[in-house]
Amino acid sequence: MEKLLHYFIVLVWLINGLYCKIFNQVPRHQEIVGEILSKEHARTLTIIIGFMEILLGIWIFFRRYPKPTAIFQIILVLGMNVIEFFLAPNLLLWGRFNLVFAILFACLIFLEAFVLSSSPHQKGYGKLQ
Repeated sequence: MEKLLHYFIVLVWLINGLYCKIFNQVPRHQEIVGEILSKEHARTLTIIIGFMEILLGIWIFFRRYPKPTAIFQIILVLGMNVIEFFLAPNLLLWGRFNLVFAILFACLIFLEAFVLSSSPHQKGYGKLQ
């Protein structure tokens, strides 16, 4: 269960970064970036965000500092979604209801890093690293 959840979280970041943003297969992401940051530079900023999401996915895959990384992910996901909730709700797949899915994803991240993976014999887990 823990491995499956771990790979699911990794895939969420990789798919959102590469497929949705860099390959621009979900143009709504670029529209949201344009609405919030800059319409003029939306494509470039979306590619940069996508690249950063890919790097985060790779980092998560290798389980380096999993608890601080989980905290970072939770803050990032909830922060992005709260901003979108107020500044671009019309562009979200489920409108303001997207925030519910962000909270559920944050709960999965917490579950994976702090509940399922807290066994001290697992590599990279245990103390707050």
